[in-house]
Amino acid sequence: MNRLLFSVLLAAGLLFSASHALRFDLQSGHTKCIAEDIKSNSMTVGKYSIVNPSEGHPLPESHKLTVRVTSSYGNSYHSAEKVESGQFAFTTGEAGDYMACFWAPDHKPEATLTVEFEWKSGVAARDWSKVAKKNQVEAMEFELKQLQETISSIHEEMFYLREREEEMHKLNQATNANMARLSFLSLVVCLSVAGLQLWHLKTFFEKKKII
Repeated sequence: MNRLLFSVLLAAGLLFSASHALRFDLQSGHTKCIAEDIKSNSMTVGKYSIVNPSEGHPLPESHKLTVRVTSSYGNSYHSAEKVESGQFAFTTGEAGDYMACFWAPDHKPEATLTVEFEWKSGVAARDWSKVAKKNQVEAMEFELKQLQETISSIHEEMFYLREREEEMHKLNQATNANMARLSFLSLVVCLSVAGLQLWHLKTFFEKKKII
C-alpha cells in the first residue's frame, strides 16, 4: 500500500513539474523569461495570451508581445512579433533548459500587460494533441511541397535528357547516312581514277608497239 501511494505521488509530482500555468505582469519596454528543464525527444506545447483589461472591448494598441522560445544551445523553436496571443508545439532536439522570453514594446505612457502562459511537456503535453498535430501537419505539408518540387525538377531533367538523346540519335543517323554516301562517292572516284590510269597505261603500251 505504501509503495502504491509512493508511486502515485511520484507520478503526480512528475505531471506537476511538467506543467506550468501562470499569470504575470509585464511592463512595456521590459522582458520576462521563463525556463523549463525538458528531456530530449519530448513533446512540449505552450500557449500564451494577453488578458484584456476591458472585457467586451478590443485590446489597446500598446498591448502587444514579442515571444521567443530557445534551447540552452541557442536553437530557436518559436518566434512571434507583436502578437496578442499564440501557441507553439515541438519535439525537443536536446535535453536541457528551454527559455520562453516575452518582451513588450516601449510605450508612452508606460503600460502594464497581464499575460497568461501555460507550458506543458512530456506526459502532460498529450492533452494538447490537436496543437501538436496541427504543427506536425504543417511541417509535413512543407516537406511534401519540397518533395513535389524535387520530383518535378527530376521529371523536367529526364524529359530534357530524353529530348537531347532523341536529337543526338537523329543527328547520328544523319551523320551515318552522310558518311555512307561520302564513302560510296569516294569509292566511285577511286575506281574512276584507277580505270582512267589503266586506260592511259594501255594507250601508252599500244603506242610503244606501233613505234
